[in-house]
Amino acid sequence: MNEDFLIVLIIFAAIFGIVFVVAQARNRERMAMIEKGVSPKDFMTERRPNSYGVLKWALLLVGIGFGLFIGSVLETYTSIPEEPAYFAAALFFGGAGLFAAFLIAKKAEDK
Repeated sequence: MNEDFLIVLIIFAAIFGIVFVVAQARNRERMAMIEKGVSPKDFMTERRPNSYGVLKWALLLVGIGFGLFIGSVLETYTSIPEEPAYFAAALFFGGAGLFAAFLIAKKAEDK
């Protein structure tokens, strides 16, 4: 039991350490820019709003759901084992959903 707690503690400490180091490096970089008289805002690019984020997530989740259904069908009617059928179908159709979202967004932006 103590080993499980220790593993979880080490994972959280590692995540915290990585976030801390990244934040500290970013702060140092900005402070160096300010000392040299350069505004950090000059290097920030304006972000365009991502209006297709909801579409991307919707098609991803629909694809995964459809993939789980197809995995169930594959497992029932073929000799494919349960785990590979579910995972392969879910990943394939989830990827297909993301690709469909990309094509829809690209077509809308080209207009």
